[in-house]
Amino acid sequence: MATHPRSDMETHPDILAMRSRHEMAERVASTPRAQAVEAMALITGLYLAASPWIAGFNGFSTLAINNLIVGIAYAVIMSGGFGRAYERSHSMAWAACALSVWTIFAPWVVAGDVSTTRTIVNNIIVGVIALLLALMAAAAARPVDRPSGDHSSPPR
Repeated sequence: MATHPRSDMETHPDILAMRSRHEMAERVASTPRAQAVEAMALITGLYLAASPWIAGFNGFSTLAINNLIVGIAYAVIMSGGFGRAYERSHSMAWAACALSVWTIFAPWVVAGDVSTTRTIVNNIIVGVIALLLALMAAAAARPVDRPSGDHSSPPR
């Protein structure tokens, strides 16, 4: 009976690449810049959720509910609310970008006559800030998305 060497899962190339990717993500997450972006994004999302009552346009129920839902979703996505793995939650920064763009255009798109100066100014300012923070988070997660060892430029 011949014995074959058993491959150990700990040394499998895919496991090693995944482990390297997770370690890189942890290094990205521990920087003061990444932590500051995460904290500011959480505050921005919470403000967006509460903005109808803070800015005083809670009478426009469709936009108030929209801002509440989008603000909570943005805060959860950007604050790592989907788990402890930083790279998973911050690779969702592109979804946060979409929520930010929606926030900017929401006063003109949601049902009803909600496009007043107060709602427009509030949503544009909060949407632009949220978009910048989401782009910063996406840029921070970008090195994690690149395969390890592949530092070459894309082919032309």
